Amino acid sequence: MELTFETVGPRRGSSDQAASDTHPCRKLRAFSLRLDRSLPRFLIIALFFAIAISIAGGASAESASKSSASMQGLDEQVQEVKSDVLAIAAELSNLEEQLLYPSNTQIAVFVSIEEGHQVTLDSARISIDGELVTQHIYSFKELEALQKGGVQRIYTGNVHTGEHRIEVAIAGKKSGGKDFDAIETFVFSKAVEPKLVGIQLVGQSSGDATIAIKDW
Repeated sequence: MELTFETVGPRRGSSDQAASDTHPCRKLRAFSLRLDRSLPRFLIIALFFAIAISIAGGASAESASKSSASMQGLDEQVQEVKSDVLAIAAELSNLEEQLLYPSNTQIAVFVSIEEGHQVTLDSARISIDGELVTQHIYSFKELEALQKGGVQRIYTGNVHTGEHRIEVAIAGKKSGGKDFDAIETFVFSKAVEPKLVGIQLVGQSSGDATIAIKDW
């Protein structure tokens, strides 16, 4: 008589069997076995490499997006710091001016060109009470700004209260290109408050330029 031996173990119910069949690892293994039977091994390896590259590419794109957002945030912070630095610099400049030029002795001289007067301003020289306080040679950009209505603060200093004499010497070219020099002397009075003096280059019907002065 032929005997047959059978290994007896705990029998699994139908629910255990279904859970085992649906386990992800068993699914992946079954999928791998099916691929192993139906495709050559090198194709299976290539397929897995393609999946890995796709996952890595997605992660790289997400990382690049986060890096771009981080750089944008950093740029905004840099711009805020620049604005703060400029504001602080302006405050320090105002404070320095107040310390160097107290209101009771401060004088500021400004230069402008009459609107519509086509003159080329080459240089300006300012003297107060016979002492040269400043001189300036104009660049093309500065002259262009003056011709468009800009105002230049050419000098800031200190004088005591009372009457003073200011001499203004200007050199340039007329609209026709001819050189000209103009020198004028004016008397002004300095009070306790800051003194603002405006010097304007004005034209005449003959085309010549002359200097006018006024309080600001």
